[in-house]
Amino acid sequence: MTTVTPAVPSAPKTRGLPVEAWTRRRRSSSTRRRSTPLTIAMLAALAYFLLPLCWLLIASTKSTQDLFNSFGLWFSHAPQLLSNVKATFTQDDGVFGRWLLNTVLYAGVSALGAALLAAAAGYGFAKYRFRGHGAAFNLVLGAIMIPTTALAIPTYLLFAKAGLVNTPWAVILPSLISPFGLYLMRIYAEDAVPDSLVEAARMDGAGELRIFCTIALRLLAPGLVTVILFTLVATWNNYFLPLIMLNDPNLYPITVGLSSWADQAQNGGAGASSDMLPLVVTGSLISIVPLVLAFLMLQRYWQSGLATGGVKQ
Repeated sequence: MTTVTPAVPSAPKTRGLPVEAWTRRRRSSSTRRRSTPLTIAMLAALAYFLLPLCWLLIASTKSTQDLFNSFGLWFSHAPQLLSNVKATFTQDDGVFGRWLLNTVLYAGVSALGAALLAAAAGYGFAKYRFRGHGAAFNLVLGAIMIPTTALAIPTYLLFAKAGLVNTPWAVILPSLISPFGLYLMRIYAEDAVPDSLVEAARMDGAGELRIFCTIALRLLAPGLVTVILFTLVATWNNYFLPLIMLNDPNLYPITVGLSSWADQAQNGGAGASSDMLPLVVTGSLISIVPLVLAFLMLQRYWQSGLATGGVKQ
């Protein structure tokens, strides 16, 4: 007697995967569908951020006449980027190079100093408890809400009494205070520096300063880079504070220096046809190159700093 076995429907082709895994893959792939409105919104945001940079790059290759007679988002018939760059660095006995060095000095010293101060204060708020701890930190949070322009005039009066006006310290010292950097380092230090590690170092006889310098700073390095980037960009682009603090053109940063050239281009007798306009545009292009290079070199530390503390180990 022959036994007939009922036919069983064959499983779908899963290419070696279990049925459950194949089903999950189909579901996940079906959810990853393209969204036309989201794509349009992302393209609009990309154009919003990149179009000014494209215009600046293209405009820096043009002469004064081409800036007004040619299409803004396309090159002229005779690009002259190299000649514009040469004219920018040779104008007024090469003062643009001095402005660039001044800006590097102001932004570099301010960024490093602000990062170290923020790291020390943030580590102290995160790992120590003292009388007035909460009130002091709330005061820092309140300082974040105060715009820096509101403090410019009081800062000028204070520095005038101290005799520091028209000196590099008038730009560097106010930039060393970063309430947002302190807040960021306090939050970062709570997770990045384990309390058990600090206690172990104390049991081994290490002092508090040694613990901070040899252990905490290494663990806080990604957060330090984040504060450095924020302070570097803020000081590099600062205009109002150097404008009221500095009177000597040889001490100007790029922002104030290019503004003075723009005033000459508009009020120099030739109006908008002044030959200073290509120098202002080319100088603006040169001024953003160091910031782009700094971000490209430090972004991997910045990304790791933002991700640290988001996952518990």
